[in-house]
Amino acid sequence: METQPGASGTEPVAAVYRQALPQVYGYLLPRCGSTVVAEDLTAETFMAAVAAAGAGRLPAAGVTVAWLVGVARHKLADHWRRTAREERGMAAVAVLAEEAGDPWDEHLDAQVAHAALARLAGPQRAALTLRYLDGLPVAEVAACLGRSVHATETLLVRARAALRRSYREEGDLDA
Repeated sequence: METQPGASGTEPVAAVYRQALPQVYGYLLPRCGSTVVAEDLTAETFMAAVAAAGAGRLPAAGVTVAWLVGVARHKLADHWRRTAREERGMAAVAVLAEEAGDPWDEHLDAQVAHAALARLAGPQRAALTLRYLDGLPVAEVAACLGRSVHATETLLVRARAALRRSYREEGDLDA
C-alpha cells in the first residue's frame, strides 16, 4: 500500500496531539483573552507543526508539548503584531477623517439636495443613492451598476463633486 506524499510528516504531530492540545490551548487562552482567538491560534500552531514535520524541520528531540507551546508563543506574538498593525491603521484613518472633516454636511438643506441630486446624470445619481442612501459598500455598488470597483470609485468621486456643484447652483437659484 502506497502512502500519500507528506502523510508521514503528520505522524510526529499526531502522536502528541491529544496530550498537547489542552496544553497549547491552555497556554493561549489566558494570554489572548478570547476563546475564538485561542482556538484559531491553536489550529495555526498545529498546522505550523504539521508543515514543519512535512518539510523535515522538526527539532532533534522531536515534537514535544514544550516545542508546540513555543510554536504557539510565536503564533501569539504574530497575532499581537497583526492586531497592533491593524489598530495603528484604523487610528491613522480616524485621524485623517477628522482632519478632512466635511462641514458641508452640517449645512445641507434636504430639499435643495434632492433637487440637486435629480439634476445629476443617471449613473452618478444611481451610484450616490446606492452608496450613501442605501449604505452599500463600493463593491456592491459596482456589482449593481455592472462596473469595476475602480470605475465605481471614480464615478463616486465625480458624482460627489457634481452634486456639490449642483447643490450650490440649486441653492443660488432659490436665493
